[in-house]
Formats: sequence, structure tokens, C-alpha cells
Amino acid sequence: MRLALFASGGGSNVAAILDAIEAGTLRADPVLIVTDRPGAGVLTRPETQGIPSAVVPPGPDPAAFARALLDALARHEADAVALAGYLRKVPAPVVRAYRHRILNVHPSLLPAFGGPGWYGRRVHAGVLDYGCRVTGATVHLVDSEYDTGPIVLQEAVDVEPDDTPETLAARVLAVEHGLYPRALALLADGQIRVDGRRVSSDGRARPPAPGAPDAPLAPAPPFPSDP
Repeated sequence: MRLALFASGGGSNVAAILDAIEAGTLRADPVLIVTDRPGAGVLTRPETQGIPSAVVPPGPDPAAFARALLDALARHEADAVALAGYLRKVPAPVVRAYRHRILNVHPSLLPAFGGPGWYGRRVHAGVLDYGCRVTGATVHLVDSEYDTGPIVLQEAVDVEPDDTPETLAARVLAVEHGLYPRALALLADGQIRVDGRRVSSDGRARPPAPGAPDAPLAPAPPFPSDP
């Protein structure tokens, strides 16, 4: 799997993904780092040195932004995308071109605390303000809206009575670093199958909801075979 990694900040999830590739638990070739910010920390991480990078700011023209992203992905022959702390909405033409090939990680148990404006510290502060006892991390397929794509994997994190947004964020981030490479490994191994909002990650169809038609799950198109 030729993987492009998108990040707007320091890139700790990028580093976790690259660690999994180095360890052999994720069969992927990191071919491109994309950021929307020229000074993004992900560009200076030791792990990302030697990986081609592209700074693609959104600019005033959405169509030009989409073309620039698609051009960068095509130049490096990327066939999958991991959003790892990328704070821009992916343009619809990119989502269509990489249907079921773009994953995102979000620091809550979606659909709670997701959508426009819900990122970073705001998520964890919202969890605490609401009095939640449990939060967690979600990896989902990306569609044309914020945080609404079908869920691939989730993992819960208990909220402690003395948590602050910072302490809670640290525990959730540690879960993200393990969960995201696992989800990407499912994609790389062709194990993600999608039927509407239902995702099967073990190659077997889940039973339909009561009264729903029994439709087979459709796999994403195969990656090119290894030489």
C-alpha cells in the first residue's frame, strides 16, 4: 500500500504509523507527507526525513486546492491516505478519487464530540464538561463531511475523576497510536468491507439489522499485486 500521510501539526500519529511500518506490523510504503502549514512540525520530525513532502495550503479557490492535492498524490502514486492530525476538510474530488481509501483518527468515540470545530483540546474539554465517564478514539473512513464516515475501529478510555483536558488527551493519544496502525493494516491487507455505514474488518459479513435486506458487503478495490 503506497500511503500518503496528511498532518497539520507535530505528527505524533504519523510517527506511530511509521513505527508500525518499520516494525513490520503495517505493510505500507510511506510515499508522501502532505501538510497545509509550511511550518508544521511533522516536516521536521526525524522519522519523516527522507520521505517526500508537499505543502498544499487551501487558498481561496476550493477547486484549485483539490487539484493540487490530487496532483501531489498522483505524482507519488499514492493509493491510500491517512489523515493524522490534519485539520482541513478533504475536498470532495479527493474523497471521490480515493473512496474507501482515506482513513482518519478522531480523539473521541464518534459520533460524540465530532464535527466542525471538534478537534484537539476542545474535544477533551467537551468530554469533561459533559460529565462523560468514558471517551476514546475512533478510526473511520473519510467522506465529504467532518467525522461522519463509517467507523472502522474504536477503543474506549475511562475518564478519571481528576482528569484535566491535558491528562485525558495524553491517554487518548496513546490509544490512537496503537489503534490507527491497526486500522491501516486492515486496509493494507484488504480486510475492510463496507455496506452503507456498516464496516466489516474480518472479511465476514455482519448480520443485517432486523427487517433490513441482507446485502453482501463490498470490498474496496484491490491494491496492485506485489511484484
